[in-house]
Amino acid sequence: MTQSTPTPGGARRRVPAGDGGSPWAAGGITFAGVLLMVDGVLGIVKGIAGIASDDVYARIDQYVFKFDVTTWGWVHLVLGVVLLLIGWGILSGALWARATGVGLAALSVVANFMWLPYQPVWAIISVAIDVFVIWALCSYHNKPVA
Repeated sequence: MTQSTPTPGGARRRVPAGDGGSPWAAGGITFAGVLLMVDGVLGIVKGIAGIASDDVYARIDQYVFKFDVTTWGWVHLVLGVVLLLIGWGILSGALWARATGVGLAALSVVANFMWLPYQPVWAIISVAIDVFVIWALCSYHNKPVA
């Protein structure tokens, strides 16, 4: 995505929209939007599986954050739908989506950490995705071109 900016002579030059500081962060903002959408879809699938059947996930006896699997299913389903929408907003270039994405990705990290005993592999994958999303959204700065 490019935008044109005026130069001292009155001519306009094309520059990338928002120099992100580092190439990783500039490309990372788009990747973060896609990853949030993927994490949202994973959350929806985890949620549907938890709501549909209590036998899908491991039973945990002694755990501080123990909830009914159906409750966890609803938590993941709602969080997944919201993450999917926020990811779409980031890909659309909405500033509100970037700001909200950081908070919801952090909330997703906490939820997946608490979900860890039920599905360790998927919880770790979701935490890794969310940590990258937080980094990409926080390190991208839309700098004005001089």
